[in-house]
Amino acid sequence: MPILDLYEHGEQRSNLAHFATLASLAAVDGVVNEKEKAILEKFAFQLNITEKEYKEVMKKENKYPIETPHSSEQRLKRLFDFFRMVFADNQIEEEQMILIEKYAIGLGYSPEGAKELIKKSFDIFSGKINFEAYQYLLDH
Repeated sequence: MPILDLYEHGEQRSNLAHFATLASLAAVDGVVNEKEKAILEKFAFQLNITEKEYKEVMKKENKYPIETPHSSEQRLKRLFDFFRMVFADNQIEEEQMILIEKYAIGLGYSPEGAKELIKKSFDIFSGKINFEAYQYLLDH
């Protein structure tokens, strides 16, 4: 029985699905290197993933598909949640940026669209927006 089946509803299932997606993305090249593993451990902590869940997700034979929402608003919300998680410690590493791009593409964005969306999101989350963008965000 896949570990995701243990959680039929709720935030923990969503957190576990997010984590499983991140683990799958990290292993997309066949290997989870030490830097990727360190990032995954940080995400596991932030998402309240238990040690048992972590070990189950990290098994090589486990392949969890990215759960892609059907609506563009839901996909954007997933990416937003992902950025909130990444910026939780007020720093972002190069490896995280690579995972963000893989995640955005996995959610259904084109590679070009993903890069543009990530750049804009990074600017917003890191506070590097101009006054017009700031004003627009406050007005809407």
